[in-house]
Amino acid sequence: MEEIKVRHSEPEDGLAIRDIYACKNAYSGTLQLPNPSVKGWSERMANVPANVYSFVAEINGEIVGNIGFEVCSNMRRRHVGSFGMGVKDHCQGKGVGCALLGNIIDLADNWLNIMRIELTVYTDNHSAIALYEKFGFVIEGESKAFAFRNGQYVNVYHMARFNNHS
Repeated sequence: MEEIKVRHSEPEDGLAIRDIYACKNAYSGTLQLPNPSVKGWSERMANVPANVYSFVAEINGEIVGNIGFEVCSNMRRRHVGSFGMGVKDHCQGKGVGCALLGNIIDLADNWLNIMRIELTVYTDNHSAIALYEKFGFVIEGESKAFAFRNGQYVNVYHMARFNNHS
């Protein structure tokens, strides 16, 4: 099995991150649109807000996955974070999502004092749901017609993971 390295993303990673979200499974499984622009992703990576942590996963020097973790800026919800993640189509099922999510959970639990991590996931994204459940996320509810994808409205589950810092 190839070694997966997770590191902080840098502004010059914009093109490689755009390539992740240009993959059909990545844009279909997130709120991204097809055919993302290099300029948009380059600007996004050059201007990451202070409450957002962005990481990439590499295999043999190729950036194959990205995760962005946002700590809520509202004072009453600073104990909460949420994330979005994408993995290149040809690297799905190789542990990239596991490596990225493990990195975020370590950061949240051991360094940022985050108690609750939230996410939304399309109800038909069974592999992502299984990954999240593996890390202790539970389904808290469902939203009907949450997003428009490939010509139709799709539902999402709201999932969360708690760390009581016991």
